[in-house]
Amino acid sequence: MLMRMHRLIWGVALLVAALCGASAQGTVMQPRGVARVAPADSLSAAQWLDRIREAAQQQNYEGVFVYQRGAFVQSSRITHYASRAEGEYEQIESLDGQPRRMLRHNDTLYTFVPERHLCVVEKRLNRNAFPALLSTSGNQALTGYTLKLRGAGRVAGVPARIIDLLPKDGYRFAYRLYVDARSGLLLREQTLDANGQVLEQLSFSQIRIGAPVNKTPIVNGIHSAMNKAGWTVVNSPVAPVNIEAQGWVLPAAAPGFRKIRELRRPMAAQDAGVPPIPVDQAVFSDGIAAVSIFIEPVAHNSRKAGTGNSGATHVLVTQRAGHWLTLMGEVPQATLQKFAAAIEYKSVK
Repeated sequence: MLMRMHRLIWGVALLVAALCGASAQGTVMQPRGVARVAPADSLSAAQWLDRIREAAQQQNYEGVFVYQRGAFVQSSRITHYASRAEGEYEQIESLDGQPRRMLRHNDTLYTFVPERHLCVVEKRLNRNAFPALLSTSGNQALTGYTLKLRGAGRVAGVPARIIDLLPKDGYRFAYRLYVDARSGLLLREQTLDANGQVLEQLSFSQIRIGAPVNKTPIVNGIHSAMNKAGWTVVNSPVAPVNIEAQGWVLPAAAPGFRKIRELRRPMAAQDAGVPPIPVDQAVFSDGIAAVSIFIEPVAHNSRKAGTGNSGATHVLVTQRAGHWLTLMGEVPQATLQKFAAAIEYKSVK
C-alpha cells in the first residue's frame, strides 16, 4: 500500500471513478458553500496545484474513471459529496474484476469484500489519490517540479487546461494534467517518462461536477457495516512505529523528498503455526510522488533480491542486517537505488 500506488490497489490507491447518472457529460456547476477562485489565467503555479487539491476535497462530483497501464485497463465509479458541516463522503466501486466497494467519511475508510462478506475499517493515510494529486501545498511540491501551461483540451466533454509538471532532476517523473478551469478538478493525469512517453494514465470517461449528490447510500452502507449486518468487520492492525529506535537510519536520500510516515503492519507468515511477521514501513514524499521502504525479518520469509517495474511503479528488493528491504514507488529506478544506498543499520544497545 503506497502513497500514490494506492491508485493501483483497491483501498490504497483506488482507480477513482464516478457515476454520473443518465446524462454524464460535462455538467459543471459551482457548489454552494465553496468560495469562487481567481480567474484561471491569473493563477500562479502554486495556486494551480492548490486549486486541484482543494477541488478534489470540496467539490461534489460523480462519474466513471479509468486507469490504464500498458494493456491493463480498469474502471471504477466514484461519488463524492462535500459540505462544510459534514465534511466528505465518498463511494468508490470497481466495475471490472472482483466486486469491491470503498466508502469513506472524512478519514475513515470502509472497504467491502463481498465474496468474503468482509469489511475492513482503517484510517486514510494518503490524501493525494486521484483526483487530489497533492499531499502537501503547491509551494512545497514545486521544489521538485516546474509547472508549464500548455493550452486547452477536453476530457469527457469538459473543457480543460493542460498543465505539465516537469521534474527538476532525474529522481521523479513528469506529469501532464488536464484540469477543469472552472472548478479546478483534475480530469486526467498522465505519468510521463524522460522521453515524454505515457507510462500510465488516470482519466474520467464520464464526469459531472458540482451537481447535487445523494450521500444517503454511502451513509447507509457505513451504518450497515457498523451494525455488522451480514459483514465481518475487521479493524486494520496498523500502528505507528519508531524505526530509528530499532537501529535503522533512513535518510531522505533524494532532493525534495521528506519522511511523512512510519508504520508497522503485521504480515501472515508462510509457515503454518508461525505468528505474523512485523513489517515496518517508512514513506517519503515530494508532495506528488512517494517512495515506501518496507523492512521485514528474513526468517520465515522467502524473497528474492532484484528489481522490477510495472508502468511507472518500480521495485527494488535487497537484504541487509538480517532483514529484507523492499523499496517501491512511482519513481525511476535510480531514485530507489539512491534511497537504498543511504540506508544504514546500527546495532541497538
